[in-house]
Amino acid sequence: MAKKTKNTKKSSDSKDTKSLGGFLLKKMALGGAARLRSKADEVNKLNVFPVPDGDTGDNMRMTIESGIAAVENMDSDDIAAVMKAISHGMLLGARGNSGVILSQFFAGLSKGLKKNTKADVVAMGEALQKGVEQAYASVMNPAEGTILTVARESVEYAVKRITPKSTIRTLFGDLVKEMYASLERTPEALAVLKEAGVVDSGGAGLFYIMDGFNRVLNGEQVQSDETEEKPKTSTVDTSSFGPDSVMEYGYCTELLVQLMNSKTDPESFDIEPLKAFLCEVGNSVVCFKTDSIVKLHVHTMTPEKVLEYCREFGEFLTIKIENMSVQHTENADKKEDKEDKKDKEEKAEKAHVSPTPLKKYGIVAVTNGAGIEGLFKDLGTDEIVQGGQTQNPSTNDFIDAFEKVPAEHIFVFPNNGNIIMAAQQAAEIYKNAKVHVIPSKNIGMGYVAISSADFSKDDVDTVVEEMKQAMSRVTTGYISPSIRNADMNGVHINKGDTIGIIEKEIVVSENSRMDASKKMASLLLEDNSKFMLTIFYGQDSNFDECAELEAYMKENHPSAEIYFVDGGQAIYPFIFVAE
Repeated sequence: MAKKTKNTKKSSDSKDTKSLGGFLLKKMALGGAARLRSKADEVNKLNVFPVPDGDTGDNMRMTIESGIAAVENMDSDDIAAVMKAISHGMLLGARGNSGVILSQFFAGLSKGLKKNTKADVVAMGEALQKGVEQAYASVMNPAEGTILTVARESVEYAVKRITPKSTIRTLFGDLVKEMYASLERTPEALAVLKEAGVVDSGGAGLFYIMDGFNRVLNGEQVQSDETEEKPKTSTVDTSSFGPDSVMEYGYCTELLVQLMNSKTDPESFDIEPLKAFLCEVGNSVVCFKTDSIVKLHVHTMTPEKVLEYCREFGEFLTIKIENMSVQHTENADKKEDKEDKKDKEEKAEKAHVSPTPLKKYGIVAVTNGAGIEGLFKDLGTDEIVQGGQTQNPSTNDFIDAFEKVPAEHIFVFPNNGNIIMAAQQAAEIYKNAKVHVIPSKNIGMGYVAISSADFSKDDVDTVVEEMKQAMSRVTTGYISPSIRNADMNGVHINKGDTIGIIEKEIVVSENSRMDASKKMASLLLEDNSKFMLTIFYGQDSNFDECAELEAYMKENHPSAEIYFVDGGQAIYPFIFVAE
């Protein structure tokens, strides 16, 4: 794993380094992101289950790239400022459990360096230790043999070897050396890795990032093997708003404001007067503070007043102002909106008078597949976050969804075990409502929890507890193609077989997808307490397969209630939910 990439070049920054500043840290972070970008697919394939849903490499890559984007235009040699910006960017861009843990590791680094303009080897060692502490603290039940172990063991080794002659370069050299060794030991610490014949994917992602840091420190210019995708730019349909148009809907205004010490006290800054002002000049107000940064959203006819007001206490990091009359025209054309002009004017006028009233409860859910999305919408979900396996949403994706739900309490259904930590991180950041993350580990748990919930009850704790109890009565199984040979849980698997997974155990492997599906359904209904089976069929299944499976169920399980739902999900041809 530690082989060098082919396209590395020597840099002039090869001199010995007694201290580390912001300029070099930024280069190292770029190198770490590039190194992981080259190896992301390799990390994805370090999947315990032999199914095509590995996404750890992509999650960690997008997480660190969010940190890189935060310092792209930053020109500072202050290591505390640069690390803080990287950390904050990663916090908002964190995806998947490994991405969240990675962002917390860097958050610890940032805290450890907050008083340093430059960091010597001792300060850097202490910051690395802070990183490990915060990463462990972010996980409720930390398991060894994971990214946490790789971070802890490598930092302990590197810090112990610090001497008066040590440099930043020797520190990172020791760190990366032991990180690789620790990664190779992960199968001995975690039985499931040994059984699958892989090392920990999160640990591998961390190793590649730090290997990139170290390579830059030693004078290499690390480039990724793949061309980095450029963000797509949007275009405005100028034909929808011309010289004779009337400004009906105002401007969607979004700002990131850095609170400035020269203008206010960022630590004690009271955000309530700002919220009150925004409600006076507009509606759809969302406004919260994270550390010394304020994020706000408002629909207003006078965005210039918002800019002027915010300049009294801060400076802008980002500004986005969009003409909603243009947006409305484009959307109306697409949807063939048939409301007459007078009704639209009255609605627009009312919208600008007062904020949207808050309801008691709101729901945000993560779904994959048009059918599943439609089902969750029918159940009362306010906002859908697109995602699932291989498409984990970021912390900021959740925050953006929360902003659109006018409720006092927001229930969040991640519907994937690898998304729960990003949802929890977003819930901690968001302050405009009380956010409750319901730890649904799969679509089945989320579906049953929402279906059984009584949202007429005033006591939110009772509602949450009832949903959790409903989830405990659900068993979910997946059908998937196998991408490699394996022997797991006493089941022999050949590449190309169809396997069945119940919760986190492979229970079926068959040459035929239908044989595997029938066995899976029967296994789920073996438990006498389970008498209802919902079958979500995905993109790769077809009508004939559903008909055959339905006939099998009627013949072999005549007393069970069987429901088929066109989920449209990717990766898994069938998802079974037994209740």
